[in-house]
Amino acid sequence: QSELVESGGGLVQPGGSLRLSCAAPERSLDYYAIGWFRQAPGKERDGVACLSSTGGYTDYPGSVKGRFTIHRDSAKHMIYLQMDNLKPEDTGVYYCALKDQYGNSCYLSPVYDIWGQGTQVTVSS
Repeated sequence: QSELVESGGGLVQPGGSLRLSCAAPERSLDYYAIGWFRQAPGKERDGVACLSSTGGYTDYPGSVKGRFTIHRDSAKHMIYLQMDNLKPEDTGVYYCALKDQYGNSCYLSPVYDIWGQGTQVTVSS
């Protein structure tokens, strides 16, 4: 049973916005690196955003930089991915992930320890 639960996916038109949420009950998010990943049909799981446990470092691939924003609410044990100006190529299943690591780094590669079940995002007119 997954310890992370994503929500907020759905169908959106190109240019629209979605906010994905990831519940991480009883996890002290200040001690985990956090990642969001996307997997399109027939493709590998790619990182789209990450946040260090300190909160002082984020990273995004060029394909989403300036459109996606990762943030967390440690008090609520929640992780978010704000996605703006969505494009059809953003379609896929989105996963949140945690890596038990304290520090000012995070990763866009799938080196994380804990994964959610994913939420589908479809960008289409």
